[in-house]
Amino acid sequence: KVEDDDTQISVEQARREFDAEAMVGDELGRKLNTDVLGRIAAQTAKQVIIQKVRDAERGVIFEEYKDSKGDLINGIVQRYDRGNLIVNLGRTEAILPKREQIMRERYRQGDRVRGMILDIDRSARGPQIILTRSHPDFLKELFRLEVPEIAEGIIEIKAVAREPGERAKIAVHSNDSSIDPVGACVGIKGSRVQAVVQELRGERIDIITWTPDEPSFVARALSPAEVSRVVVDEDNHNIEVIVADDQLSLAIGRRGQNVKLASKLTGWPIDVRSVSVAEEEAKRARMLLEAIPGIDFTQAEMLFQEGYRSVQEVADAPLEELLEIDGLSEESASELRQSARTFLETQEGAQAEADNAALETPSDLDRLLLAAEIRDKLVAGGFGTIQSLVSAKPEDLLSVPGVSEDDVDEIRESTNSFFRAGRTISTGRERTP
Repeated sequence: KVEDDDTQISVEQARREFDAEAMVGDELGRKLNTDVLGRIAAQTAKQVIIQKVRDAERGVIFEEYKDSKGDLINGIVQRYDRGNLIVNLGRTEAILPKREQIMRERYRQGDRVRGMILDIDRSARGPQIILTRSHPDFLKELFRLEVPEIAEGIIEIKAVAREPGERAKIAVHSNDSSIDPVGACVGIKGSRVQAVVQELRGERIDIITWTPDEPSFVARALSPAEVSRVVVDEDNHNIEVIVADDQLSLAIGRRGQNVKLASKLTGWPIDVRSVSVAEEEAKRARMLLEAIPGIDFTQAEMLFQEGYRSVQEVADAPLEELLEIDGLSEESASELRQSARTFLETQEGAQAEADNAALETPSDLDRLLLAAEIRDKLVAGGFGTIQSLVSAKPEDLLSVPGVSEDDVDEIRESTNSFFRAGRTISTGRERTP
C-alpha cells in the first residue's frame, strides 16, 4: 500500500515503468533532465547536498566519541571564548568550560592540553565534546595512566577528593597483599606521583591506604596530622576526632582545607577538637550527668562512656537503648530516665520562677515618661536602668528588637526631661554596649 506519493510507488507501477523484476522494499532511481532546472533549483540542490554531507560527518564524529566518556584526550589550544577554552582534537573541536578548568591555569594558542571527556552533547550544530581538568575522575585517570598496577586492577582507587589546583587526597587499596598500594602509586623516588603533580600544575596529593574500618580510615585521611582518638556517632552520622593541641592546626589545615578533603574522602562529617578542649567538655559533661538525682560518679562515668553528654539525652533516651548498657536492669534504666526527667522539670520550674520574679521587679525606667511598650522592649533588651540609657549610643538602642528611630528620639527626650527636672538616678545593673 502506498503511503507517501512522493517517495513510494506501487509494485505494479514499478514493474511497469522501471523494472519488471522490482520487489517490495527495493529502491528505484530516475534520471532527471537537468536542462529544465534553473539556477535557484541548482543552488538549492547544492546546499542540500552540502548539508547532508555535514550531517553525515557529524554522525561519524558522534559515533567515534560517544563511548569515550571518562577517557583522557590530548588537543591543541585554539582560542578562548568567554572564558571557555576551545581545543582542537584533529577532526573536531572540544570545549573546556571555565568551570572545569583548574584555577589559575593559563594557556596560549598552540599549547598542548590534556583533559578528560566529561560529556558529549549531540546538538543541532553537531556533537559538542566537553572536557574537564577539575573533576576528581581526571585525577583517577592520570594515576591509571602512570601506575600499571591500577590499569591492571591489582590496585584499586577507592575514593578521591580534590580542591583543583591546590590539594587532593586519594585512597587506594591493593588486591594483592604483597604490593604496597601507596608505594606503587608514589613510584621510585616519587616518579609516578610527580608526573601526576606536574600535569596538575603543582597540585599537592596525599595518598593514603584505604581500610573498611571507618575510624582508622578517617584518622588516615587527616594525615599528615596525628590523631589521638576517633569517636563515631552512628545515630547522627558524625565523627569527632581528637588531636593533640600542637596537631590541631595541621589537622584542620589552611582555611579548613585538610579536614574538608578528609570529610569528602570518607563521606563523614568530621569535627576536629584538641585534647584540652575535649577534656574540658568531657569534664563538664560528667558534672552534668552527676547532677541527676540518685546516681553516683561510677554511674555517671558509665553513661559518659556510652556516649551520653547531657541530662536531656538521658531523659530522651529510649528504654531499649539504656538497657544496652552493661549491668543496667530494666528497673534501674527506668528509674534513671525518670530521675533525669524529674531533674529537668525541676530546673525548668526554677527558671520560670526566676523569670517571673524578674518581670515583677519594678524597673528604674518607671520614673521616665515613656510608653509602657517602649519601656518593656528596653528592659527585655537589657536596658533596665536610666544610667544604662544615658551611656548607650543610638545604635545600641536601635539594636533592641522593635525599637525604631522615633522610639530612640522619644527615649532621649524622656531622659533629658528627667534630668531637667533635677531628679537623680539610682545605680543598678547596666548593659555593656
